Amino acid sequence: MSGKLLSLAILVSAILAGGGLYYLQIYGFYEDVPESARPDIVLIAQATDQPEPIDYAAFQAVDADSSPIRFRACFTTSADLETLSATYVSAGDVIPRNAPGWFECFDAAAIAQALRDGTARAYLGEKNIRYGVDRIVAVTRDGRGFVWHELNDCGTKAYDGTVTGEECPPFPGTN
Repeated sequence: MSGKLLSLAILVSAILAGGGLYYLQIYGFYEDVPESARPDIVLIAQATDQPEPIDYAAFQAVDADSSPIRFRACFTTSADLETLSATYVSAGDVIPRNAPGWFECFDAAAIAQALRDGTARAYLGEKNIRYGVDRIVAVTRDGRGFVWHELNDCGTKAYDGTVTGEECPPFPGTN
């Protein structure tokens, strides 16, 4: 009888721990970005290497303090894709990170497909928005836009323990 109770206690504990872990990963740390904290959508200009805002509407975003790469946003813009490509720095070959399933406007698989088949283009939004993290902005031909954060070369090296080298700025908090 005590073996059955012990097994039941272990099973209930495992289910509760699994449910708690699932909740924290999918819902727990994300928060809507309030309207007062909404960032401008900016892209790095080819001519000046400085961020310039673009017109946008219907902005919605989520973020989490638990990781610098959890930011996701969606918006619409009237900006023409050819003009954007002639004016702003391309982000190169990027693959959007998945958003939580409940943040319905951001479908990473559909965005990745649009980038592959040329109906969307990705631009560098901000370099080192946090140490080693760049903001990527993708815009589709029909004016839908998506934003996410991506580790750059320095961030990849810093967070996996590789020596960053002289080409990277010092990690914050070090001399």
